Amino acid sequence: MSPKTKQKWEFGDFPTPPALAKQALSVLAKHGISPRSIVEPTCGEGSFLLAAAQQFPTADAVIGVDINPEYISHVKARASRLNVATKTTLINADFFSLDWEELIGKLPTPILIVGNPPWVTSSELAALKSQNVPRKSNFQKHRGYDAKTGKSNFDISEWMLLKNLECLSRRAGVMAVLCKTAVARKILLAAWSREYPVVAARIFRIDAHKHFEASVDACLFVMELSDNGTSKDCMVYESLSIDADASSVIGYHDNIVLADINLYQRWRHLKGACKAYVWRSGIKHDCSKVMELERSGDEYKNGLGELISLEDNYVYPMLKSSDIGNGHIRMKYMLVTQRYTGEKTSQIKMVAPKTWAYLKDHEETFARRGSSIYRNRPAFSIFGVGPYSFSPWKIAISGFYSALKFTVIGPREDKTVVFDDTVYFLPCWTESEARFIGDLLNSEPAKEFYRSMIFWTDKRPITSEILKRLDLRTLSVELGREKQYQRFAELRNVSKDTPMQNELALWSA
Repeated sequence: MSPKTKQKWEFGDFPTPPALAKQALSVLAKHGISPRSIVEPTCGEGSFLLAAAQQFPTADAVIGVDINPEYISHVKARASRLNVATKTTLINADFFSLDWEELIGKLPTPILIVGNPPWVTSSELAALKSQNVPRKSNFQKHRGYDAKTGKSNFDISEWMLLKNLECLSRRAGVMAVLCKTAVARKILLAAWSREYPVVAARIFRIDAHKHFEASVDACLFVMELSDNGTSKDCMVYESLSIDADASSVIGYHDNIVLADINLYQRWRHLKGACKAYVWRSGIKHDCSKVMELERSGDEYKNGLGELISLEDNYVYPMLKSSDIGNGHIRMKYMLVTQRYTGEKTSQIKMVAPKTWAYLKDHEETFARRGSSIYRNRPAFSIFGVGPYSFSPWKIAISGFYSALKFTVIGPREDKTVVFDDTVYFLPCWTESEARFIGDLLNSEPAKEFYRSMIFWTDKRPITSEILKRLDLRTLSVELGREKQYQRFAELRNVSKDTPMQNELALWSA
């Protein structure tokens, strides 16, 4: 990786095209925004900052901050040429160490915080061993497993915007930034759940590929705050055209950011905790080239192209998110080294010596796994594994595909089927149970309930957090099938906390 490429990645260093900045600021003016102070926290080459100074010439203060001294010098020269230098203050500073409370607290209101903060994630910066990160903290308030895995990964812009929003919530002003649309919704959720005084919020979609060669759903996100703000809606526009009308409205109810308020209100009574059925994700191993296999005669081929001979004890048929999502099933296999999280793996040496030798041959690959969840764990550990992983029947759905398609999956080759960690599933113990629960989930009320809160342009539109909001018992009442549901739920309760082999015996009886 060249230094230039690394800098672009590490600092999210993708300058805003001047035409895009000008268009965004024209839209702000169209909506009646007229600031006395303008701040760009990561001003870069100054496209946004200087366009704002020109769009709002009556502003008293224009402040640009950037960590790169060359950019500060560049913006200073441009400000002079544009005759806005006298009211422009430029600060060479690290966003994460600057006292934003003090800076913003002294400015005359209304304040406009504008710009294009970095579109890089914390995990990408970790891969680069970057120091350009906020002080370590679980600011999203995740717990346990979620705090250590993918959920704790976040966009750096999210942290930055929340910091500026917190300062702005005690003043009067507007935040107007280019960001991923998913980040915008996280900021909306934070502002609404913390009861910040939001007057209005708007999302204007932009073509990120055209402007930045980025394959993400992105927008100009605008949020207005003042002392009497109480809005819980966000208008969504399909473009940055100043004449565009809102195409939809994002709302906030029950601490959820909603894609369709009307659908949610229709099926809101289906929301609740489902005690009998708990959504699970597939197995996480972060070692696909070693752990995921294809059959080749009597042997297996791994992702490294190696042909290997393994005992059957720890090899299970596997389906990936794409198999579930598009229905074109191409059976692969997964090496499942544990039956529950934390189980010792040393017994593999005794039970399946060829498997153990294969694992030992790739010990260095396992050691390179970066996630902290594998630290101080038995060798070759996996996560997201338990008795539920080995249930003979499952109802599965892909987290990545833009379709609400719940699929019933049964045993293959006389073994339970396991999934990768991009698949969510409900474990079932008989075919009749699985098909019944599958029918409930594929019903129109269930799908409309889920559609009300799914944003299909997200990288992973379907999540366990969304899936678990539906109470299957209440849904069964809605569909007139409560007696069937109760019978299955009672049988599950009887078998609760028993060893898996006893549970299977109970269900086969």
